[in-house]
Amino acid sequence: MSTTERTPIAISSDSYFFEKDKSNSILILGVGNYLMGDEGIGVHVMQEMAKIKLPEYVDILDGGTGGFLLLNCFEAYQTIIFVDATMDGKPAGTISLIRPKFASDFPSALSVHDVGLKDMIEAVYLMEEKPDLHLFTVSIEELVPMTIELNLNVKNAIPEIIKQLLKHAEALHLKKV
Repeated sequence: MSTTERTPIAISSDSYFFEKDKSNSILILGVGNYLMGDEGIGVHVMQEMAKIKLPEYVDILDGGTGGFLLLNCFEAYQTIIFVDATMDGKPAGTISLIRPKFASDFPSALSVHDVGLKDMIEAVYLMEEKPDLHLFTVSIEELVPMTIELNLNVKNAIPEIIKQLLKHAEALHLKKV
């Protein structure tokens, strides 16, 4: 992986998602509360991915605690890979891939952002055309408010989850072509 800095894109309009055909693109969407320590792992992963050269078919987005504000992504992309934290009892830094079929398949709410996320996912399942959803989770052990610091095991999982995300995105892309 090259360490070329990508210029982050600030998206302030829904039109961004409809400016070009995204049907062959895969969105990797990191979610979480950056100010809640490990709970913000999805955002931390997007920040690290913004520093590397990504395949043309991969778009990344820091979804933060966006909830319904992210709904337009689900109309624009046919394939979306989420990155989020979970408190599933596994050791901190454990990476899992889930194929969610319902909002209840997403990890239990860790903070207020997850309530909005689950509501948004419920809305997605009501859409006429639903995107293909994939969810990578990183296990965390505790929530620490008002910090951007990560548990060492969670932080050390970032290079591995990026590797797994890109490998998974490549496999999904090859299925499309």
